[in-house]
Amino acid sequence: MTDIAAVKAALAAQRIETPSWGYGNSGTRFKVFAQPGVPRNPYEKLDDAAAVHAFTGVTPRVSLHIPWDRVDDYAALAAYAKERGLEPGAINANTFQDDAYRLGSVCHADPAVRRRAVDHLLDCVDIMDATGSADLKLWFADGTNYPGQDDVAARQERLAECLAEVYARLGEGQRLLLEYKFFEPAFYTTDVPDWGTAYAHCLALGPRARVVVDTGHHAPGTNIEFIVAVLLRAGKLGGFDFNSRFYADDDLMAGAADPFQLFRIMYEVVRGGGLDAAAGVAFMLDQCHNVEAKVPAVIRSVMNVQEATAKALLVDREALAGAQRSGDVLAAHAVLMDAFATDVRPLLREVREERGLDPDPVAAYLRSGRQERMAAARAGGEQAGWGA
Repeated sequence: MTDIAAVKAALAAQRIETPSWGYGNSGTRFKVFAQPGVPRNPYEKLDDAAAVHAFTGVTPRVSLHIPWDRVDDYAALAAYAKERGLEPGAINANTFQDDAYRLGSVCHADPAVRRRAVDHLLDCVDIMDATGSADLKLWFADGTNYPGQDDVAARQERLAECLAEVYARLGEGQRLLLEYKFFEPAFYTTDVPDWGTAYAHCLALGPRARVVVDTGHHAPGTNIEFIVAVLLRAGKLGGFDFNSRFYADDDLMAGAADPFQLFRIMYEVVRGGGLDAAAGVAFMLDQCHNVEAKVPAVIRSVMNVQEATAKALLVDREALAGAQRSGDVLAAHAVLMDAFATDVRPLLREVREERGLDPDPVAAYLRSGRQERMAAARAGGEQAGWGA
């Protein structure tokens, strides 16, 4: 029997990090689309993140991306976040937009290019020191497009050496989170293509190196919940990036394409203790909202993750374990499907109302008029975003 009070407590305690870049302009490899009211600097991104937190109550952390969020005084940026009820989350490095990285960054054959990339990563650790962030998050676009283009094993050696130098620089309470992606922008080999490669490097580095799983970074049909379960069991799941995909790394709103997959993932998170703060799993949205309004899309994504989590928490684990022990395949499957079929929106409305929040965060945000006020207030200047 499910303890509803415990479910509500878990939902109230849930925390989801939002990405600073999710509030800026983004698009495809062909075009970046501008929207009215988009932030012009990291401070305005924090203002938008604070609005999301005000309406959802579960998003106090904001991931920063360097150099997209470069400022002169990072301690002042952290103080600004604190004034708005926020705190800096992971510091995300960028080793994929400089011309020097055309053939790779930390895996490049040229020692000078590798030095440039590692120096940037070390700068990011300095920014962690200044902001109080605990996590350095690394995703590398490194790879090759053609057989014979480079020595695959040598690139792994270069990667290991660079990661070791950065890991040694981490301070007390800081972690290195290594993200993987099976293809793009490289198409023949990617230097960190899967969870096994990331896991192997993290094992070699030490206990403060963990793997990040991104929903969109897998081949079609990959059983992501299995990966989550294995990494949780090993104590090596450091972060989970929510988004949604139909084909590849679509970066759509979490749960938009396959809510059942998101539920299955969250069940393994719940079962493996991943929601507990002691597990050290940083849950984050990693999305680019190209055609939809930014802040409402982030709020909707948060709500979708909450719904999947609520359904996962409602799984009758005692009944499921009994069916599994007896080998009753249909009964076991039915337990999961019963939870997935449950309309958890009334439960989440109760959780929000008990915390003094509007039961419908998207509707409340749209009623507030903030979207229109920001469009007027942020006219002029250069909007934040990434180039394409």
